[in-house]
Amino acid sequence: MALAERLFPICRSITGPGVRETLSILQEEFPGLKVASVPSGTRVFDWTVPREWEIRDAWVETPDGRRIIDFRDSNLHVVGYSVPVDAVVPREELLQHLYVQEDQPDVIPYVTSYYKERWGFCCTRRLRDSLPEGNYRVHIDSRLFDGELNYGEILLPGREEKEVMFSTYICHPSMANNELSGPIVALELAKWLAAQPHRRYSYRFVFIPETIGSITYLSRHLEELQRKVVAGFNITCIGDPAHFSYVASPYGDNLADRVAQHVLRALDPDFKTYSFLERGSDERQYCSPRVNLPFCCLCRSKFEEYPEYHTSADNLDFITEEALQGSVAMLKEVVSVLEHNRVYRVTVPCEPQLGPRGLYPTISRRDTFDQVKAVRNLLAYADGRSDLLAISDRIGVPVRDLIPLVEKLGDLLEVCN
Repeated sequence: MALAERLFPICRSITGPGVRETLSILQEEFPGLKVASVPSGTRVFDWTVPREWEIRDAWVETPDGRRIIDFRDSNLHVVGYSVPVDAVVPREELLQHLYVQEDQPDVIPYVTSYYKERWGFCCTRRLRDSLPEGNYRVHIDSRLFDGELNYGEILLPGREEKEVMFSTYICHPSMANNELSGPIVALELAKWLAAQPHRRYSYRFVFIPETIGSITYLSRHLEELQRKVVAGFNITCIGDPAHFSYVASPYGDNLADRVAQHVLRALDPDFKTYSFLERGSDERQYCSPRVNLPFCCLCRSKFEEYPEYHTSADNLDFITEEALQGSVAMLKEVVSVLEHNRVYRVTVPCEPQLGPRGLYPTISRRDTFDQVKAVRNLLAYADGRSDLLAISDRIGVPVRDLIPLVEKLGDLLEVCN
């Protein structure tokens, strides 16, 4: 929460000093984070890296000189990527440049115009409806220029070249769940993984501007990612105390899908599942045709599904320390399942003798069968065809409960992959 409080006031967009300041703070927390720069005008697949946007100040004054909208009070007050303006306009013209959330009279909406030049302000509906007739002074001190797009990256090598990838975004201004929860949770997971002495997989974390950032990143790393990534997770809106949500890949059947569903069933049986038809974040790019990375998306309250989304109500009071910690714990479980998911085969014909290995009671009675049922079922399906995740789902025992059994079985199991 302390990191969230530090990051919350920063005015971020898809480019600009707010992104660099955010990445600099994340670097303080994790010095191994590398920052990359891509110049404006760079062609990235069907897109072009836009000009950089910088804003210094903005406000609206009433006819009697009162400042009623002020960028310094909330950076949501200005439409993202607004061009500069300094003018006196009548109320009717001002209203054409004012944006409100019609169904929520007391919140400031988040509005952007990245790819069409315009200027605008955002305010509460209640304020807009109270504006009297007259001339208003509007002022936006901003600039658009050839600069750069920035993103951050952490690479943690493992024993294998194959990778697990986590992606989150750093392009929204002061919104806590939609913007800050993803980077904060991902960073905490990276810290934990960096401290693990034995990692099977390599781990890649990217902190990018949403959409244009993932497109830019893919344009520079696509062949490598297609060769290495075995499972990927887009992390967003994961700091509020709601149940977890999961947005599937196009067919819902890649390794990331399987692991996400397995872990959430065990940790939060009331989690919500959304199809790829309800996508909305960077899973759109990672799962797109000709990219086809094995990604899914993990949230708590899914983007676009909670009333605070993209408004000033998505503030620091909306997220909790407990929810953030719970999200980190969930992702640790995801990592653990991936690290231990192997295809196993029994090394002896027939059922092995479990007693000498401490896996069978020394007295056989009717009520002792359940104690060894999980072991027997694990061995029954350890035939070299199914990975541990598939065996777990088939026999109804979570992977986390099978891991110690696999370790106890020792040389009775061999790894086939």
